[in-house]
Amino acid sequence: MNKRVTDMENFKNKLICGDNLEVLVTMPSESVDLIYIDPPFFSNRNYEIIWGDESEIRSFEDRWEGGINVYIDWMKQRVIELHRILKPTGSIYLHCDWHASHYLKVMCDEIFGYKNFQNEIVWAYKTQGATKKRWSRKHDILLFYSKSDNWTFNYMTERSYMQHTYGFQDDELKVDEEGRQYRDAICRDVWEISALQSATKEKTGYPTQKPEALLERVVKVSSNKGDIVLDAFCGCGTALAAAEKLERVWIGIDISPSAIALIKKRLATIKGFHVNYDIIGMPQKVSDLKDFKPFDFQYWVINEMHGNPSSKKVGDMGIDGLSFLHHHPIQVKQSESVGRNVVDNFETALRRYYKNEQKDLIGYIVAFSFTKGAYEEVARAKKEHFKIHLITVQDVLDKKFTVSNMVNNDPLFS
Repeated sequence: MNKRVTDMENFKNKLICGDNLEVLVTMPSESVDLIYIDPPFFSNRNYEIIWGDESEIRSFEDRWEGGINVYIDWMKQRVIELHRILKPTGSIYLHCDWHASHYLKVMCDEIFGYKNFQNEIVWAYKTQGATKKRWSRKHDILLFYSKSDNWTFNYMTERSYMQHTYGFQDDELKVDEEGRQYRDAICRDVWEISALQSATKEKTGYPTQKPEALLERVVKVSSNKGDIVLDAFCGCGTALAAAEKLERVWIGIDISPSAIALIKKRLATIKGFHVNYDIIGMPQKVSDLKDFKPFDFQYWVINEMHGNPSSKKVGDMGIDGLSFLHHHPIQVKQSESVGRNVVDNFETALRRYYKNEQKDLIGYIVAFSFTKGAYEEVARAKKEHFKIHLITVQDVLDKKFTVSNMVNNDPLFS
């Protein structure tokens, strides 16, 4: 994608892996009904991302060298394009925290117009961690802008519990399961929605994951069935899952191949739905993979092999993941000409993993290519009951590791 297209069908129900700015400039003007973005916060923190069921940890840097002005300029380029593609009746929600919300609001006022600022929504939650030096920071901000003075808004109500009933008609009052009286009141701009806890079923392990209840509220109120919802920093896909369940058309963009793979798994678990969508921008050839960040590359390889990535980013003892079904160790090398020494070290890792069990010690090493010495070491190790398979990235791209092959006892998986 490098030039603007006029047919929005090219984008509907698409997961797009790439720089969102490069994608946004190709999208037709005034084509999207609702935009939600949860960009990296200007927080100067390093996150350790744990994917899925502790399936991967990788480094996720939320740093902006050059300070706040660099961050705002980076955001401004993208928000200008988001404003362009938003329909006149559309709206945008920009999710941020206290570090930069005030800077972002001034920037959005400039792009959308001060008069089109509708709300500063406070999402209040209770999570662990507190301080005695200041008020505990337990809220995020959603900046809500429309593009014009005519925007979609399906107001919601929530329970407002009554201290007394004076001034209200009997038909306005209701009683909950515990016998408490309440009335339905139009929602305020402070949303008390629980943050995800470690045991929450919808939790994917993505560190900045937001609860579906939060995104369902945004999607329900600011779009209608059949409308197009865009998340240009889609992360683990919460906005896309909410849009799918609420019968909206959606577009998700993320620069991380690992995030796209995670969303693919998430959409497959939505019960009662057969989600039709396309994935664009994932690697098609070996050269595409050479520029991947190390842990994106590792996650891509193991995911394509239907394995489970290691729960440890470092100190994994030479094992990056385990194969599907038989749980044999996998080591991933983003290198050409992997040699004998790598195979030798992997033998040590296999001994440690199998705890000197009296059986074949099976494992896989994946790399772009291997030396003659590596193949010779694999042949020698067979005499000591090692069954090490050297797998090229091209083999992975060629889909030689299908579930069918594994279930049907393909030699590579036994």
